[in-house]
Amino acid sequence: MDGVLVIDKPSGMTSHDVVARTRHILHERRVGHTGTLDPFATGVLVILLGKATRLAQFLSSVDKEYDAIIRLGYATDTGDRTGNPVPGPPAKPGNFTEEEVEAALRSLRGDIDQVPPMYSAKKVEGRKLYELARRGENVERKPVRVCIYDFAATRPTGQLIKDNLDGTFDFHARVSCSSGTYVRTLAEDFGKRLYVGAHLAELRRTRVGDLEITQAITVDELKLHFAEQSLGSIVLPLNAALSRLPFVHLNAEDVRRANHGRDVTVTEADWADGENVKMCDADEQLIAVGQYDANAKRLHPRVVLSGEK
Repeated sequence: MDGVLVIDKPSGMTSHDVVARTRHILHERRVGHTGTLDPFATGVLVILLGKATRLAQFLSSVDKEYDAIIRLGYATDTGDRTGNPVPGPPAKPGNFTEEEVEAALRSLRGDIDQVPPMYSAKKVEGRKLYELARRGENVERKPVRVCIYDFAATRPTGQLIKDNLDGTFDFHARVSCSSGTYVRTLAEDFGKRLYVGAHLAELRRTRVGDLEITQAITVDELKLHFAEQSLGSIVLPLNAALSRLPFVHLNAEDVRRANHGRDVTVTEADWADGENVKMCDADEQLIAVGQYDANAKRLHPRVVLSGEK
């Protein structure tokens, strides 16, 4: 079973839990994912099946989109609702004008530097930060450059900021960002721009690359499709995972060469040197992903998905 699943991860499950459930339901050993979601978060989790697991390296850097609820009133030690409150200035949304909110949003769009949160899987000197945080340690982290393509308010209740009547206020936002962005950190920084403690109350990932929440199914729906032998209607082909990569059609001889991991000459191409390219046969089947050598005018298969190699 080779292909791609778009799962709507529920709150309370880890990404590893979803992989384990998928492996159990489909009786497929080769199952992986392309990027974790925190347990409290929901939404798009891209699951790779069979040979598709070899493509994970090409999917880890795609952009993503989220719907978020940022709670103004206090920060937490994890940056989200699962953490313990951290003392800080009280929220006073009555004093926030739309111009001030927009200025805060605007200041966080584009290329920005983020300091990874302590409660994250990022490693410092070989140690995961969240393991250090759980032991009460706080280590210096170097800022990471990320890109926030869009950070804008949404108004599901018609209000810019909703009063929760408990001293906190909710701000709904849509975030489109590069891979590696911590939306928790973005929420905290948004609060800082408004001089108030803030944390991420809800997070739903709505897109990974070109794979969207409208394509997603639940784990229970996956189980039903398996029982009804209708997986063909939900498992996307290998090409779907790499829809943004350029492609080339190979003739029969070049298919044979690619299957053996040998370079393929490409005489007419305008790809950048080192760019990844999908190598497909005449039937649009993905044979390999190659790296383009602009000087030699050749594609070198980096990952071969069929044949003997």
